[in-house]
Formats: sequence, structure tokens, C-alpha cells
Amino acid sequence: MRNFVKTLVLLAMLACASGCVLTRLTDPDAEIKRDSQWPPAGNDHSSSKQLIQGLLTLDEAIRVALANNPELVASEYDTTAADARCDIASAQRLPNLHAVGGYTHYNDRQRLFGATKDGEPGTFSQEIFLADLVVSLPLFTGGRLSSEIRAAELLHAMTEQRLIRTRAELIFNVSSVFYGILAQRRVIESLKFSGKTLREHLERVQELVAAQKAARVDQLRTEVRIADLDQRLAQERNVLAIQLRILANLLGVQGQQNLDPAGALNMTNPSLNDAALLVGPALAIRPDYLAARAALEAQAKFVDAARAEHWPTLSLQGAYGGRWAADSSNRASGATAADAVGRVGLIVDIPLFEGGRIEAKLREQRAKLAADQERLRKLELQIRFDVEAATLNIASAAERIAATEKAIEQAKESLRIEREKYGLGKGAITNVLDAQSALLDAQTTYFRAIADHETAAAQLRLATGEQSR
Repeated sequence: MRNFVKTLVLLAMLACASGCVLTRLTDPDAEIKRDSQWPPAGNDHSSSKQLIQGLLTLDEAIRVALANNPELVASEYDTTAADARCDIASAQRLPNLHAVGGYTHYNDRQRLFGATKDGEPGTFSQEIFLADLVVSLPLFTGGRLSSEIRAAELLHAMTEQRLIRTRAELIFNVSSVFYGILAQRRVIESLKFSGKTLREHLERVQELVAAQKAARVDQLRTEVRIADLDQRLAQERNVLAIQLRILANLLGVQGQQNLDPAGALNMTNPSLNDAALLVGPALAIRPDYLAARAALEAQAKFVDAARAEHWPTLSLQGAYGGRWAADSSNRASGATAADAVGRVGLIVDIPLFEGGRIEAKLREQRAKLAADQERLRKLELQIRFDVEAATLNIASAAERIAATEKAIEQAKESLRIEREKYGLGKGAITNVLDAQSALLDAQTTYFRAIADHETAAAQLRLATGEQSR
């Protein structure tokens, strides 16, 4: 019994020394240690983040976002993990070498080594130690290994396409918010200009009231309209602050106080084709569709791997090691208490009864395949919708821009006429205020229509996959 306890203590010490027992647990919040192979070149996102250099133009914002955005960085690590899974699957084809040790206590004494001839003396013991080097090589698995390797390769291709799509979506989101900020600033400038104009007009009204050429109510109505503009200006400034915070999150930087987007809000002229003609090319290059296609093909390979489990497996196995008797007192003359043992052979594993496990696994993989087929069909419909919606949004925004350009000119002229009429005592203050409001609304609509047009152009590039190239 004392030897048995000593043996257990020895095995526990060996387990700790060989790494079978974790002495240091992984801290989920600690920075992951990197080496020369992981993450791959170009994916090293260390604690030092990319900083904004100079003016924050749209190109600069996209550059910083591609370097810092947490979701994009996570997608890059997903690709690295998928690459590791490919190596794991491929390694199953190679021989594996293990060091195997053990201790066995028997109720009755056992022969330490098998006899190789009649009458050979032997050593018997109740406590036997062994240590072997065991090598195994799969020779036939019914196609399971090749299917799993191909599935891992397809899943790796899927993660790469998803990474490309994530980059394209990030570029679109940054562009959309950036255009929105530029438009919002122009709206705020219009509100400030309208407020300044109304305050100048208020001074004129006050002069007319003092000269008893205008009613006191005209002054009150102008002051009410100025107050309304002030609260609207506060609201639009709040919208701008929120947009800056959204942009900061997309860029992966702390805070928004240093963000100062710069650029002109101009309308581009994207080339437009019939939406039906854009769907086919989009299906050929859109990364999310290619990723879904790769996932579907990978799932088909998982079905093949599940079917292969019905087949027998054939492996080559060899071992070489030693045997020791802890208590060798019962040893025949000429017998040894320790010696080396070697073996090599073929092992066939035939699944005769698994309790329905293989069939259930096959049903599971086939159901997943059917689900992936439906998801791919849904994505095809979504791509068609995305392309059509983007083209419609571009056309709609262009029409709004053309209409509001004329509306602005008309509103400016109307405001000029109404102010002159009021100054001559031939117009009402309400007409002046309405004309000022109409001009402000036309300017606001114009700036936001340009932002919507540029966003829709970026949306079309994203929908057709052009932004992913």
C-alpha cells in the first residue's frame, strides 16, 4: 500500500511537470502574446493605435478606421483562427507520436513479459510500470479526413471573404457618417445665418416700432421666430455631437473632442446602369455572397464526413517501450525485472453499433446543409434588393437636389421682396418670417439631399461589391 501511494504522488508530480495541470490560467483581459507566426503579417494590432494625421478627410478617416476598428480587428483574428483550423485538419493525415506511461495494480500477480518459448522463466508482480513511444498513422478513413480538410479550407475562404465584406461595410459606414457630418455642419451654418439675418431684421422692426410705423406684435413675432431658431440650432448641434461620437466609435478612437472632419460637400455623378444588369456581377464579386457559397460547400463536405463514419477505419500503429515490476521478489532464475518491448501492427475499427449516433449526426449535417441553402437564397434576394434600393436612392436624391436648387433661388428672391415690401410698409411681418423659414428649409433639404446622394452612391458600391475590390 505504501508503494501504491508513492506511485500516485509520483504520477501527480509528472502530470504537473508535463503541463497536464495548468498552473497559470489565461487572463481574458490580458493582451494576447504574439509570436512570429501569429497574427500574420499585416494583422498585428498591438496596443498602439493609429492616430489621425493632419486634417480628418474622408480618406484619412477610412485609413484610421481600417487600422483601429475593433470589429474589423476581430474579423482578422477570425481569419487567423480559421487558418489554424486548416492546419489542425491537415495534421490528422500525418503520423502522430505520443509518449505513454502508466502504472497498473493487479489483484493477482501477472507476468511482466509474455513468454517467447516453452518453459521460459518469467517475472511476476502485482504492480507493473510501463513507458512507451506510440506512433499511429491513419491509412483509410472512408474519406472522412479528406472531407474535413476540404471543409476547413472552405471555411477559411469564408472567413477571408467575410473579412473583406466587413472592411467594405466599415468603409460605407464611415463614409455615410462623414457625409452626414458635413451636411449637418452646413445645416448649422444655415441656421446661424438665418438667426443673424432675423436679428438684423429685428433691429429694423424695432426702429419701425419706435417710429410708430410698425406694430409691437411684429417685434414679438420676430423674437418668437428667433427663439425657435435658437432651440432648433441647439437640437442640430446635439445631432452633430452624436454623429461625431458615432464616427469616433467607427474609427476606434477614444472620445470625439479632437475629431474635425474636413471636406467639401459636393455631388458626384456615379455611373448608373439598369439595376437588373448589376445583380449578376454583384453575385460574382460580393464577398458576403462568396462567403455564403463557401460555407454551403463546406457544409456539404461535413455531410460527406458524417457519412464516412459508417466505414471502417484502418490505422498503422507501432510502439516501443519498457516494462518494470515494482515488486520483483517472485522472479524465476534467469528472468529480468525490466526490459524493452516493441510492436507494430494494423488496427481496424469497424462501427457495428453506435446507438444511432452516426445517423443522428448525418441528419444534423444534412439539416444544416438545407439551412445554408435557404440562407444563400435569401442573400441572393437581399443583393437584388440592395442594388435596386441604391439605384432608386441615387435617382431620388438627384431629383431632390435639382428641385431644391431652384427652390433656394426662389426663396432668396422671395425673402428679398418681402423684406423690401415690409420696409415700405406694404407687407406683413408674417410674410417676411415665412419667406425666411422657406429659405432655411430649402437650404436644409439641399444639404441633406447631397449627403443622401453621396451615401446612396457609396451604398451602390457596397451593394455591387465594387467597394470590396
